[in-house]
Amino acid sequence: MKKKKPTKVLDRGRIYITATFNNTLITVTDGKGNPVVAGSCGMYGFSGTRKSTPYAATITTEATLKKATNELGLREATVFVKGIGPGREAALRVIKGLNIEIGKIIDITPIPHNGVRPPKIRRV
Repeated sequence: MKKKKPTKVLDRGRIYITATFNNTLITVTDGKGNPVVAGSCGMYGFSGTRKSTPYAATITTEATLKKATNELGLREATVFVKGIGPGREAALRVIKGLNIEIGKIIDITPIPHNGVRPPKIRRV
């Protein structure tokens, strides 16, 4: 007989939303940052250009967070948003609609402070 693995109970966690131009990734982690549940638009049947739509982000976020709330009991979360893709606002809207208490919404999009070196001056 196979022993049943004890399920983790996760009251408070973190939700990471990575919104790129081609995809939207949702990762639910525990308080320390260890990933527990992950989802991307490709996992839920979207492929090609349909992955980069707000609708795909909505479905992905809803399914991933339902899994986290039903299986792990997620109730409170801090949301970290990264990227400027089209699924960014849609994913946030879904999180606000579910019964998860949001502590903070933090934007962690990397911003260049000086950027790359410019090219050499063109001589004709």
